[in-house]
Amino acid sequence: MSRFDVLTVGNAIVDILSRCEDDFLVDNGITKGAMNLIDAERAEKLYALMGPAVEASGGSAGNTAAGIASLGGKAAYFGKVAEDQLGKIFAHDIRAQGVHYETKPEGTFPPTARSMIFVTDDGERSMNTYLGACVEFGPEDVEPEVVAQSKVTYFEGYLWDPPRAKQAILDCARIAHENGREMSMTLSDSFCVGRYRDEFLDLMRSGTVDIVFSNKQEALALYETEDFDLALERMARDCKLAAVTMSEEGAVILKGGERIRVEATVIDKLVDTTGAGDLFAAGFLFGYTQGRSLFDCGRLGCLSAGIVIQQIGPRPFGSLSEAARDAGLI
Repeated sequence: MSRFDVLTVGNAIVDILSRCEDDFLVDNGITKGAMNLIDAERAEKLYALMGPAVEASGGSAGNTAAGIASLGGKAAYFGKVAEDQLGKIFAHDIRAQGVHYETKPEGTFPPTARSMIFVTDDGERSMNTYLGACVEFGPEDVEPEVVAQSKVTYFEGYLWDPPRAKQAILDCARIAHENGREMSMTLSDSFCVGRYRDEFLDLMRSGTVDIVFSNKQEALALYETEDFDLALERMARDCKLAAVTMSEEGAVILKGGERIRVEATVIDKLVDTTGAGDLFAAGFLFGYTQGRSLFDCGRLGCLSAGIVIQQIGPRPFGSLSEAARDAGLI
């Protein structure tokens, strides 16, 4: 028996979201639509320049865990915070979602990670992340019994930045496979892919990772091509199962020679794309661990993503399970 449907592993981050104009990004050297890693000094400077802001617990894998729980799944999470106010906020929020979270806090320094997210009028988010306590995540934070009792363990590509986290991820993969479980990852963003292309491909080709999540830009970056069909063909060859999102064009699921297209969920208004990929993964993995067809998994993913992009912040305010029931998906 499995205690958890999905264990997610990632950088535990509190998001600080504010709206801005495109000129603000240019004036402050912020790469639009990317996750920019910054140091403590830069974090203080950008925070001082922000307009009115909303604080929300985030972090890619944490958002996915929260989404799975909102759908009615059993989720667990590994991620490092400090013993400070933001750390307490993060721990409270993820537990309040019904997610198992017992990673031990890391003293008071470095402080809990935070990401200044600037949202432009087109809904695009530009993230500026100070990793703080996240860099302390390591093998000692892996709870072997939780990995062994989770149907799928999922980690974010962003976690490949802190060096000790790599060994923790490899330990999770070993434990998962020893217990007949599966390992999954998201490529996170095209800049992350650029930093770790060879390592990500090795994780896929070696079978360390079974299920891969990507968006169109990340898939193109992974294979260094402008030919999307070629990128899909290579990804299908390199991993057992992949789900590639394409914004308003929906998603495509790849398994062997199969290509399953899924339409995007129709929305009223795009407000903020923060968390779209995270919530797609949540919906897909919820369906996958419930034994649903790959097409239905994709539909659950698109529904979850479609809901979160109509609000500010990366975690759904309402119940995803109710929305899925209303859509006839559960």
